[in-house]
Parts: sequence; C-alpha cells; structure tokens
Amino acid sequence: MTDCPCVSGNSYDECCGPYIAGNAAAPTAEALMRSRFTAFASGRLDYIERTCASEMRETFDRGGAERGAEMVKWLSLQVLGASCVSAMDDTGKVEFAATYLAEGLIRVHRENSVFRREDGVWVYVVGEIQTGAIVPDPIKVRRNDPCPCGSARKFKNCCGA
Repeated sequence: MTDCPCVSGNSYDECCGPYIAGNAAAPTAEALMRSRFTAFASGRLDYIERTCASEMRETFDRGGAERGAEMVKWLSLQVLGASCVSAMDDTGKVEFAATYLAEGLIRVHRENSVFRREDGVWVYVVGEIQTGAIVPDPIKVRRNDPCPCGSARKFKNCCGA
C-alpha cells in the first residue's frame, strides 16, 4: 500500500483511489480537491475533466492539460483552510498550497478553489490563484540533495529520475 499523494496520511486505496477510479464520489469539497491534486500528480486527466463543473467541461483544454502535466511534477499538498467540511454542504471553498517541481526549481502554487454539488456530486467550479501570497523563492534542487517530496531519498533517485 502506497501513501496517497495528497499527503492525507492514508494509503491511496483508502483515500483518493476510489474517487479517481470512479468507485465512489468524494463526500466533501476538500476530499474532491485532494483527489484532484492526486489526479494531477499521477496524470489522470480524465478524472480532472470529469470533476469540472459542467460549464468548464465544455471548454476543457485536454491538450493544454497534457502539456502542463509533462512540464510539472507535483510533490506535496497542504490544505490551508476549508469552508465546507460536511457531506451536507452544497457549496464550499478550499484554500491550499501545492508544491511542485518545474524546470529544476521547486515552486508553490496557492489557490482558493470554489466547489459545488452538481446532481449530488461535488465538482470544481473555479480557482483564484493567490498571486500576492507570500511563498518562498523557487529552490534549485541538485541531484544529490534530499528529495523535496520527503521520501528521504536523494533527488536523483526519486522525483528527479
């Protein structure tokens, strides 16, 4: 059993796996956001498209998403806040910081995401990127440095492979 990329502390099979496989629906907006991060991290773009609000699915740029996925390696996720934590909520917001590697630099993407239920299922509506958020400067990772994903392996034997 492998740890879930969303850094929940649970295994993939007990966390985001059932949602991405289509065997269950995310019970909260936060669970959907975590599963979308995991889908981005593992290149499961069908799930990303499927969990967009109906108006977004019509204009989903699959080619752009694929190009982006090739350029970025998602490393970790930190949920900073969520306005909906109950399965009874119909709308919600989740603020998060996602760390990623691109062009040899570690960067942080901060966003406030908006979610709603559509036909009883949570979907992603829109995200407001926090451009004014204080984030650390990009970090250059060398081959023999510890991997920033926290695996305790060298970068060259982990995310840099």
